[in-house]
Amino acid sequence: MTALSVNRIVLPAADLGPENPLPYFRNFSPSAQVKVDDSVPADDRTYLGWETAFRVLPYRMQDGYGRELQPREFTAITLENEYLKALVLPEVGGRLASLVHKPSATELLEPIKHFQPANVALRGAWIAGGVEWNTPLTGHHYLTCGPMFAARVVGMRGEPVLRVYAWERVKRFPYQIDLHLPEGSEFLFAHVRIINPHDAEIPMYWWTNIAVPQTPDRRVIAPADSVIHNAKGGLACAKLPMLDGCDLTYPTSITGSREMFFRIDEGCRPWIACLDECGRGLVHASTPRLRGRKMFAWGSGRGGRRWQEHLLGPGRAYLEIQGGLARTQLESLPMPANAEWAWTEAFGLMCVGSAKAHSSDWTEARTSVQRALDVMLPSEELERRGSQFAPVAQSAPEETLSFGEGWGALDGMLGQARQAAIAAMPFGEDSLGPDQEPWLVLLRDGMLPERDVMDEPGHYMIGPEWRVLLEESIRSGASDHWLGWLHLGVMRMEDLDVTGAREAWVRSIERRPSGWAYRNLAVLESRNEDVEAACELMKQAWDTGPKIAPLAIEYAGMLERAGRWDELRAFVDALPDWVRGHDRILIVLAKLALHFDDLSGVEEILNREFAGIREGEVTLTDLWFAWQAKLISEREGVPMDDELNARVRRELTPPPRIDMRMTDDV
Repeated sequence: MTALSVNRIVLPAADLGPENPLPYFRNFSPSAQVKVDDSVPADDRTYLGWETAFRVLPYRMQDGYGRELQPREFTAITLENEYLKALVLPEVGGRLASLVHKPSATELLEPIKHFQPANVALRGAWIAGGVEWNTPLTGHHYLTCGPMFAARVVGMRGEPVLRVYAWERVKRFPYQIDLHLPEGSEFLFAHVRIINPHDAEIPMYWWTNIAVPQTPDRRVIAPADSVIHNAKGGLACAKLPMLDGCDLTYPTSITGSREMFFRIDEGCRPWIACLDECGRGLVHASTPRLRGRKMFAWGSGRGGRRWQEHLLGPGRAYLEIQGGLARTQLESLPMPANAEWAWTEAFGLMCVGSAKAHSSDWTEARTSVQRALDVMLPSEELERRGSQFAPVAQSAPEETLSFGEGWGALDGMLGQARQAAIAAMPFGEDSLGPDQEPWLVLLRDGMLPERDVMDEPGHYMIGPEWRVLLEESIRSGASDHWLGWLHLGVMRMEDLDVTGAREAWVRSIERRPSGWAYRNLAVLESRNEDVEAACELMKQAWDTGPKIAPLAIEYAGMLERAGRWDELRAFVDALPDWVRGHDRILIVLAKLALHFDDLSGVEEILNREFAGIREGEVTLTDLWFAWQAKLISEREGVPMDDELNARVRRELTPPPRIDMRMTDDV
C-alpha cells in the first residue's frame, strides 16, 4: 500500500542569510563559447554553448550564508510502499533527500544530513546530496536553496502521488515533478512535465542530478562505448573505459574533478547506474526524451577531498550521476512555442553481482546491467507507466502540502500560463506575500510604490509585459520617481538595451540620488573596461549609501582591479567590523598585506573557514603561494620573480583547509 505523510524534521543547518539586493546582470551574449577538440563528432556540436551564458535576474543572489550549523526544522514529505521510502524536502528545491530500499535497509542515495550552502549554484548557495531537479539554464537551478510548491495528487488507482512544482522566473514557464510509488513497485517514478506557455520558442535545459555514495569499489556504468569529457584543451571524446591509464568508470581513480557525458547511441535505452563491490546500487532509467547521461566526480586529489568535506562534512564522499535532455550540459535545446514536454524517470535498486559489474570487459559490464534492467523494468513497461501518469499530470491537486513563492501567481495574473497548467500547478493568490506586493500594486493600481532610497529596492521583475506596465506608469507620472526608473533600467539591461538602461539610471539619480543607481552605472563602466570611471561611480554609490556589505565587496574589487591600493587600504580600514569580517573583505585584507609587505596578518586570515569560495576558484591557494614566496624572498634575500614563484608551487603544499583546487596536476 502506498502512503504519503507530512512531518517536520530537524537538521543541522547554516543560516542562508539575506539575499543580495544588488542586481547581477546577464552576459551581453546569450551563448557561450565552448572549446571543442577535433575528437568530438560534428553531430554532438550542434547546440554546444547555445543559450547557456550566465543569467540570474529576476532572481537575486544568495550569498549571505555562513558555516555555523544550528538545529533547524524543515518540512519533510514521505512517500513509501512496501519496497521504497522516499523523503522530499519542498523547502530545499523539492529535493529528494533520501531513497531507502526497505527490504535490505539500503540507502540508494547520498542523503541530505545537513543544510550547508556552498558557492556552486547559479545564485551561489547550493547544498550537496539527494536528487535535484535542474532547469532552465546550465548550472544548479535558482530554487535549489529555495521553496517549491508541494501537493498531494490522486493517482490512477486512488493512491497518493506527490507533486512538486514551481514557476520558473527567468524564462517564465511552469514545471512539475510527479513522484509515483505504486503499490508493489520496486521503482520510484518521477513524471516530469514542462510547459512553454509562450507564442515563441524558448531554449530549454533540464538535468536531474543524483548524488550517490563514493567509495573506491564503486563503478559507474551506462550503455555507451565513449564519453565526451572535460580535457585541458576543452571538450574531447574518449573511448571507455580507459584513458591515459585511468579507468574512467571508477570515480576514485580520477585525480582532478571530471565530468563525463556518456554518448548513448540514438535509439538505445538511456540509463545509468552506480554499483558497489557486490554489484549493488542505484540505477536511473528514463523514457527516451531524457537522452543524456553524465557522471561528475570531484576527484581524489587534495582539492576534491576538501570540497567533499566542505559540502558534506568529514568522512563523507559522493559523486553525481545525472540524466538530461541534451547530450551534454553545455547546451540548450529549442522548445517550440506552446509546447509541452514530458518524460518519466525511474529510480531503484540494481543487483547484478560483483563479477559482472566489475568485469574487465566493459561490454560485458554494461550489457549485464542492461539485461538486468530489461527484466526488472522493461522499456515497454516504463513507457506504459509514463502513459498512465500523463493524465494524472494534468489533474488538479487534492491538497497543497507546502507553499513556494508567489511569483507564479503574480505572472499568472498577466495571462502567461495556460489554464491547463494552472489546473495542475495552482499558483494561488494565497501564495502572494510582501515580496510581490509592490508589483501587485503596479498591476492593479498602475503605480509602483516609492520607498526610501536607504531601503532595498525590492525584488526585480523582467519580461516585456512588466516593462510595458512600468513604462506606462512612469509616463503617466504615477511611477516617475527614483525607484521606478531604477527598476526600468534593470529591465532594459536584461533586454540588452544598454543605452536605455543608462538613461533610466541617470533619470533615477535626477529624481533622487541613490547608491543603487550609481552602482548600476559603475557596472556599465566596468563592462566597458573603464575601470577608473567605474571606481568613481562606486565611490559615489558608497558615499550616497546605503553602506551595505555587497556594495563594499564590489567597490573593493574595483579598486583592486584598478591598482588603487592606497585608496583600497583607506576604504577597508574605515569599514565597520561587521563588514570587515566578511570572507571577501578578509581576502582583500590579505591582498593588501601582501602588496604592502605586511606579512604578519596573512596567516591569521588564511587560518579560517571560508564559506563563499566558488567552485573552481583558486584565490586562497594563490594567496598562500604568494605569501610563501614573499616569506622566502625576505628570509633568503632572493628576488621575487617567476623562478621563485615556480619553486614555491613545486616544493610547497598549501594547508588542506584552503586547498580547493580541482585540477589533475595538484
